Amino acid sequence: MSYVDIAWPWGLVLLGLVNYLYNDGSEIRVLIASIIVSIIGLRMGIGVLGLWKQGYLNKELPRYEYQRIVWKKEGKTKTHLALQIDAITQGLANATFLAVPIFLSGSSGSNTFTVIEYLGIFIWLISIILESIADSQKIKFLRSKKKKGLKNQVCDVGLWKYSRHPNYFFEWMVWNGVILYSVPSLLNNQTISEINMILIAGCLLYASKLMYDTLVYKTGAVPSEYFSLKKRPGYKEYQEKTSQFFPRIK
Repeated sequence: MSYVDIAWPWGLVLLGLVNYLYNDGSEIRVLIASIIVSIIGLRMGIGVLGLWKQGYLNKELPRYEYQRIVWKKEGKTKTHLALQIDAITQGLANATFLAVPIFLSGSSGSNTFTVIEYLGIFIWLISIILESIADSQKIKFLRSKKKKGLKNQVCDVGLWKYSRHPNYFFEWMVWNGVILYSVPSLLNNQTISEINMILIAGCLLYASKLMYDTLVYKTGAVPSEYFSLKKRPGYKEYQEKTSQFFPRIK
């Protein structure tokens, strides 16, 4: 299942390419929408290729191990089928709800940008920078501890002082920025009926909820903490003093 982590982000890059080749909005809007989703995919896609090269994908990642544990508790025995469904579901998420804000924001023919669109781009940019900083801080922390011969240490420096999973939080905010950026294109589209506009707005809201549920419960915080509690002696104390997802100043 770890190889699904290669397909998912590169699927986002493909989504950007499809948008660039086939969307019929103004050239600048199509280009921006394609760049936005491609950068999201490339950031994760290049990283996971590095993990693959180093051999980390030769065994299942903890989140998929956790999924097997959940299925076992639920009495599911056909795990091979369940894993296939899980992989297909991730692909469908790319092709449906996560594609909506990208195709929508690239569909407008206007070359004029609203304040909401600028705010959406700003949130996307700041969030992707902070997500990368969070990842960098953790890598630097683990390397420094490894040099000292210390294992299973709890990263509580930098952004990790304010959230136990700042990388997941800012990944969620990345998508919220993309969704916000697409809203004016929906509201200003004269070819969409009211009922379809309501349905598309529902898809945008669900895309945010989908990413939140995934990053907290399915492949993010909860699976990660299940194993951290088992192998990191100081993790329980870290949980008690640090917010799980939303950053909180102590």
